[in-house]
Amino acid sequence: MKVSEAVILGFQHYLVMLGTTVIIPTIIVPYMGGGNKEKAEVVQTLLFVSGLNTLLQTWFGSRLPVVIGGSFRFIVPSLYVAFAQRYYVYLDPQSRFKETMKGIQGALMVASILPMLLGFLGIWGIVIRFLCPLSAVPLVTLVGLGLYELGFPLLAECVEIGLPELIILILLSQYIPHFWSKRPIIDRFAVLLSVGIVWAYAAVLTVAGAYKNKPLDTQLSCRVDRSGLVGGSSWVRFPYPIQWGTPDLHVGEIIVMLGAAFVAVVESTGAFIAASRYCSATHIPASVLSRGVGFLGVGIFLDGLFGTGSGSTVSVENVGLLALTRVGSRRVIQISAIFMLFFSVFGKFGAIIASIPLPIVGALYCILFALMSSAGLGLLQYCNLNSFRTKFIIGFSFFMGLSVPRYFSDYVLTSGHGPVHTNSIWFNKLVLVIFSSPATVAGLVAIFLDLTLARKHASTRRDSGRHWWAKFKYFGKDPRSEEFYSLPFGLSKYFPSF
Repeated sequence: MKVSEAVILGFQHYLVMLGTTVIIPTIIVPYMGGGNKEKAEVVQTLLFVSGLNTLLQTWFGSRLPVVIGGSFRFIVPSLYVAFAQRYYVYLDPQSRFKETMKGIQGALMVASILPMLLGFLGIWGIVIRFLCPLSAVPLVTLVGLGLYELGFPLLAECVEIGLPELIILILLSQYIPHFWSKRPIIDRFAVLLSVGIVWAYAAVLTVAGAYKNKPLDTQLSCRVDRSGLVGGSSWVRFPYPIQWGTPDLHVGEIIVMLGAAFVAVVESTGAFIAASRYCSATHIPASVLSRGVGFLGVGIFLDGLFGTGSGSTVSVENVGLLALTRVGSRRVIQISAIFMLFFSVFGKFGAIIASIPLPIVGALYCILFALMSSAGLGLLQYCNLNSFRTKFIIGFSFFMGLSVPRYFSDYVLTSGHGPVHTNSIWFNKLVLVIFSSPATVAGLVAIFLDLTLARKHASTRRDSGRHWWAKFKYFGKDPRSEEFYSLPFGLSKYFPSF
């Protein structure tokens, strides 16, 4: 691969992860008391820490070409902190924002201990050894499908720009390469080309006054000059640790954040498995996956240290982009991390790119989340689909993974609180965080059924596909694993099983 091509692909990965980086602060910062300036600073900080975490993960963590970005599963814990009664005494919005951020920081830093312990002590590696292709199918698939609310519903907020983006992206990535065989490389840059075309189209509509007399919600979704990021960003700003003040600690908030950290570990596990398939690596050994989870905990600690307002997880959309571009290169992802660091420091330039209308981002998610889900469905090739045990486990775990989180979300919308409504608010939120994750629910159900249902039957092991992954359970069983996942700089000889 040429250097120029790798740089463009790296920028494309940076462009894809921007959606989540903007959406999360857009949701939580107003409830914290912040305005456009604070939102822009949080976006810059989240972008900066994502760059650091991505470099750590690709160098020393799982060594897979994955981007580590903000997680939607931390929104509920962050809002739980923002709605705490002790912050209502601050009449100045800026003071309230800083005090709330310090509470989120403290909870994140303590919660990061959970994935670090699970990863670096090898506990998660022991758990993952019980995973097989059958139980991994619902886990991996629902990591993508579980985010369906960020797909077409986000696109439909401005159909006139979201739908063209979806159509153009499908044409560039799926149809044109088959008709234009002399330019097969066009599908690698389909995201960049389609976003550029539709973004320019949205700018023309904005300048022409197409949304001048439209409702405020329509203008916020469709116009290219309503994000507030360009005006709120500074030209040069270096995010630094403890920039908002000394973090605060409160037990209830820490426990809720621990639930989100556990969900992030589970969903990242599914994303790691999908990334290993899309980058043509061997199935990720349990010890390497445990190492990746440990560095995910380091990433969450850095989130709390710098004050991003949210914890980290493996970026699902970037895993989908691996499938769309068919390029699973660590170097490309590391180049994208350099773009994150650069544009987080030079805020004005990064804010221009980050102000892409969110319906365009929703159109990208329709494709990228779908590709992420298909990685899980691809694992069915290792399972015996003629077995009624296999059919029951897959069908029931899929149904529960979609049904239970929907029940929790609908209950919150109708009653204002979750189904679990005790005197302990932190316990209520903890249950809500865990059971609002489709991948977590489906994964837990699938693993439990696979380990308990007809466990001693002669055909169970083969029907579940365990024999296909047997040699990848341990790091040194297959020389290809050692070749791909070994630590750099000769560190693997000091940590042979890590």
